Amino acid sequence: MAQKQLKELPSISKVLLECSDYKHLNSKYLSYIIKNELTVFRKLAIKGKLHLDRAAIVNEILLTIDQLSKPSMKSIINGTGIVLHTGLGRAPMDKKIAKSIVERVSGYTNLEFDLISGKRGDRQDHITGLLSSLTGAESGMAVNNNAAAVLLALNELSEGKEVIVSRGQQVEIGGTFRIPDVIEKSGCLIKEVGSTNRSHFKDYEEAINKNTGLILWVHTSNYLVKGFTKEVPLSELVQLGKKKRIPVMADLGCGEIFDLSSKGIPKSIMIQDIVKTGAGVITFSGDKLLGGPQSGLIVGKKKLVSRLKNNPIARAVRCDKWTISFLNEALRSFVDDGPTKDNLTNMLLTTSRKSLKKKGEKILSLLTKKKIGDLAISLVNSEVEVGSGSLPLEKLDSMALEFKPKNISTTKLSLKFRTATIPTVGYINGNKFYIDLKTIIPGQEENLAGVIIDL
Repeated sequence: MAQKQLKELPSISKVLLECSDYKHLNSKYLSYIIKNELTVFRKLAIKGKLHLDRAAIVNEILLTIDQLSKPSMKSIINGTGIVLHTGLGRAPMDKKIAKSIVERVSGYTNLEFDLISGKRGDRQDHITGLLSSLTGAESGMAVNNNAAAVLLALNELSEGKEVIVSRGQQVEIGGTFRIPDVIEKSGCLIKEVGSTNRSHFKDYEEAINKNTGLILWVHTSNYLVKGFTKEVPLSELVQLGKKKRIPVMADLGCGEIFDLSSKGIPKSIMIQDIVKTGAGVITFSGDKLLGGPQSGLIVGKKKLVSRLKNNPIARAVRCDKWTISFLNEALRSFVDDGPTKDNLTNMLLTTSRKSLKKKGEKILSLLTKKKIGDLAISLVNSEVEVGSGSLPLEKLDSMALEFKPKNISTTKLSLKFRTATIPTVGYINGNKFYIDLKTIIPGQEENLAGVIIDL
């Protein structure tokens, strides 16, 4: 049986003869795809599980080539309700802003060029002033993500020396970012103090020795220990650092520049408040509550930030012209009374349930009664998370389209949505499928209705 099925496998050259529609592709890439597909079919044949003839096999390979010949990154409709969804690119950007940036940045730019003096400039100049004015810090800079910001700061401030950190703050984020590992990779030695649930001032005080390079305070935003707990306030650690002439670093992971609690967003830790403690260096993400592109932001004492800028690692983790430009726009969106409507992330986060209900009713109005009935679609209240480790213990009020079809499983329905002309990602809960409206970007209502109609 296996030998017979193996004989049905075409050669790479035979498949290439059928690829006249894909002459625009690199021939080596074509051969690579075909070889990989044939490997899969060969494994099936060896097991006696290949139930296709040669023509069908060639057709399957051509379908794969067709898929891979198109750009792999696609615009999708996010129906998960999670605004900061790491898998879906985190903070979304306003289209008008994106278009403006493309027009300004696609060619040559003054990324590192001073137009007044005609001499080389610094790409951080596009960011430093905004960060300083918004946070109250003496200086600031940007790197490509917060993990890089933490790594850079640790390396510059404490390489070869001990970093004092509470056992209760040795967090893990995203499955790979672990504080102890980052400390080690930065060339520092970890000095653990306290216990998982309780750390005291004397723990830090007694841990200081001649090889102490840094006191690290980590905001445990992604988990909470309840009950018999105690943590030393950052302000007290800063005072200890001043007394012992040891720099103090605060890793926020996620932080806010503007208090959005009046608009329904639970208050997170304010970056300005951390700056006021006097911490030497503060790191946080630009692509979370700030609504910017993937980036790590560093603010703090001018003397220390200058050292970080001159560290060789800073070049390895620097932002390109696109990130700098998007970040500049995101930071400029924070005016005196809060983020503007151009900050799409914050706009989505603060959209009320009342407004979401209107959005849902608009989508339903574009569907036929038959389609609504066939898929048993209804508009229901929901609750969602912010996402990406931001306010993980908090829920936001939302609304969702609920699907309870009788003639198709929720798993198959979910697949139909994901493989639609405009891929749409929702979620399954119980035996129901949901498209949450919190993350439906204004203007996508008609697109979503079109996807549902075509199911």
